[in-house]
Amino acid sequence: MGIFKSYDIRAVYGKEWDAETVYRIGFCLPRLLEAREILIGRDARLSSDEIRAALIRGITDAGCHVADIGLCSTPTIYFSTAYYQFDGSVMITASHNPPEYNGLKISRKDAVPVGYDTGLARLEEMVRQTPAPGASRGEVRIKDIRSDYLAHLSRFSEGIRGIKAVIDCSDGMAGVVVHEVMGKLDARISTIFDKPDGTFPHHDPNPLVEENLAQLKLRVKEEGADLGICFDGDADRVMFVDDEGRFVSPDLITALLCTHYFRHFPERRGASDVVLYDVRSSRSVVEEIERLGGKPRMCQVGHSFAKRLLRQTDGIMGGELAGHYYFKENYYCDSGMIAALLVLSVLSKDGITIRECVRRIQRYFFSGEINFRVENKEAIIEKLRGDYGEGTLSDIDGIRIDYPTWWFNVRPSNTEPYLRLVVEASSREELDARTAELSEKIRSEERGRTS
Repeated sequence: MGIFKSYDIRAVYGKEWDAETVYRIGFCLPRLLEAREILIGRDARLSSDEIRAALIRGITDAGCHVADIGLCSTPTIYFSTAYYQFDGSVMITASHNPPEYNGLKISRKDAVPVGYDTGLARLEEMVRQTPAPGASRGEVRIKDIRSDYLAHLSRFSEGIRGIKAVIDCSDGMAGVVVHEVMGKLDARISTIFDKPDGTFPHHDPNPLVEENLAQLKLRVKEEGADLGICFDGDADRVMFVDDEGRFVSPDLITALLCTHYFRHFPERRGASDVVLYDVRSSRSVVEEIERLGGKPRMCQVGHSFAKRLLRQTDGIMGGELAGHYYFKENYYCDSGMIAALLVLSVLSKDGITIRECVRRIQRYFFSGEINFRVENKEAIIEKLRGDYGEGTLSDIDGIRIDYPTWWFNVRPSNTEPYLRLVVEASSREELDARTAELSEKIRSEERGRTS
């Protein structure tokens, strides 16, 4: 079908999928999840109401009950699934994609994500069959989770005082709770684009694209704020800019968050010292985790992989270059709001700016993620594996090859004809040289295939 991705279901609604497909998915979900009642929530995209209606009709025609929490963020669904012990859940969202997209994020009991290798492939096959509703239909109830969810978030606000921040909700779902969460803090918080609007009139809801942070950067400097915070469309990711409006690489935030657990509130770690970082993260992150007393563990990119490994290792937390941050205290799930609160807490307790904190952590020169549109992804990866065979290899996600003064990771996109390259080095000169060298190898291999 093309709509079933590695981590979720996502595509242009009304073009690549429609209400009939949603109905079939809903009808098959109770069997896939072995569920008697499924929790659902939705974002504010213009197609979300239509998808909700078709999804509910499918689930209830299969004889399964539905609990609906209405407009919410994806982390709210994760929390509610685990906290109330639902058999499974569905969040209607396309996250950071443009407005014409929509999708479904599906979780099992305990908010365990359903990815392509853990259920979506089976679901894709199931929906090809014609639904045959039985005589017994499920019922729908509206569930209010607001007070419990706000109480959960308040646990992460300890120590926040005297700090000034600007928050950009990206016209997305962070706006549903941002004022109740941030309004109780001993801090000066201002918000922009905090009314959920599925047309995303101010900018695309993807804060990893730096041009989408332009208005936030301007407001931070105009207000003399200590930092800026930007959520994506469904608020499972968050990015930061410093007091001078400079983008903070999200992998470094993983190291900053460790300060909360290893210095400020060590009693909240439990018995584990494991902290996850994704294969694209800076060596600076690894070294800072070790300096604080943690045990860094590399993981594959993607929320389903990170959550699985965090559970397997009973890890404290983890972070990705894309701005996902996972917490054992949050049922091993990601939450942009929790990450934002913990960053505010660390900066408040240490009495430093995020710029000063980054300067303390960052020790290398980093390329960020560079995308190459190619068709022969695996062939190019194998060529690079051979060309750089003398380095230390990790192949948990594409290949990462480490040398004493530099490393690179190249991995295939799971959904698009792209290779994604990250390079880091001890000097700017070596970074530029290695990035140019690898970029030319990738382009040369692609040209050779198409010539």
